[in-house]
Amino acid sequence: MSAPLPASSSPFTRAVVSSMRKLYPESLADKSFDNTGLLLEAPFNPRRRQKNSVLLTVDLTKAVADEAIKRRDSVVVAYHPIIFRGLKSLTLNDSQQQSLLRLAQEGISVYSPHTAVDSTPGGMGDWLCDVVTGSTSPSSTFSPQKIEKSSSQKYSHPTYPTPPSSVSTSSSPVPHTRSTIIPSPSPVPEGFESAGMGRLVTFSTPQPLTSVVDRIAQGVGLPGGIPIAIPQSASVDNMQIRTVGVCPGSGSGVLVKGTGGNLPDLLFTGELSHHEALAVIERGSAVVALAHSNTERGYLRAVMREKLEESLKKEWETERDQGLKALEESAKEAGAGLVNGLDEAYRDSECEVGVSDADRDPFGIMVRIG
Repeated sequence: MSAPLPASSSPFTRAVVSSMRKLYPESLADKSFDNTGLLLEAPFNPRRRQKNSVLLTVDLTKAVADEAIKRRDSVVVAYHPIIFRGLKSLTLNDSQQQSLLRLAQEGISVYSPHTAVDSTPGGMGDWLCDVVTGSTSPSSTFSPQKIEKSSSQKYSHPTYPTPPSSVSTSSSPVPHTRSTIIPSPSPVPEGFESAGMGRLVTFSTPQPLTSVVDRIAQGVGLPGGIPIAIPQSASVDNMQIRTVGVCPGSGSGVLVKGTGGNLPDLLFTGELSHHEALAVIERGSAVVALAHSNTERGYLRAVMREKLEESLKKEWETERDQGLKALEESAKEAGAGLVNGLDEAYRDSECEVGVSDADRDPFGIMVRIG
């Protein structure tokens, strides 16, 4: 009888974690409040292997956990950390802990990059810049959701933005420059010199607010409505936008406080408080706040899926080569065959990254149609 393997995550999981750390270095996350990295390391059981696949999501909900279990993924990459503070227990009474325990039981690990993705050049902040400047455009097959009447007879069922399954680089983005609002503190990893929180887009010539809003709607998935705040003395038809501050999620700390009082013409984020929004429009600027995660979710399909899959294929090939060589050396020394079925895991060249279909912002839009 062969000796049991020491407790560890699967080889494929280690390749996923390595790829994520190279693409979105954990040192770029805001550790003053954030909790990033490998939050759940599920023990590897080579006799009941998961698929070599990753599921991307913004939030790890029960529905997403069910999806990952059904798909037999090895790793869930959840942009928002499901563990923010220290835990004194792990029980089935707490819905989030229940999801973690179920995933661990199935051998599925959880990695959360959060603000490392916000800060990284080419990350979520730069994707929002691409959205407002028209640097990317949805695939031609992208169409708005069909609005269906609910049992109320006057309002539709809630609708949620559906990010396009693919995007293409626009040949004619609006001319602009962009800069980082709050640069990451030194030292930053080589190649990530422009890292930091928030981005400021400066158009070469002022843009109609309505044009910017149209580009936002296209980029995030044609939501049923655009929450917008404008000064009471203005109208959307006459406002011109020269500068746009963008920040995914909750943007007040970056766009209001981080700009040193020099507000951009438009603040584009997920949410601001009531009083913060009032203060912004009283000073002549506008706000587009789409609900927290609607400024984040589209990045998973538009950018992260492809970047991670490309990096992971290389990382997994290296991990496989090294693992098989190590196993063969161990087998020679022990005078036995490869052990515990681990060789099967290393021989599996499959590698897939998917995006959750169950993930969505808690808030939808009910449209009056009756």
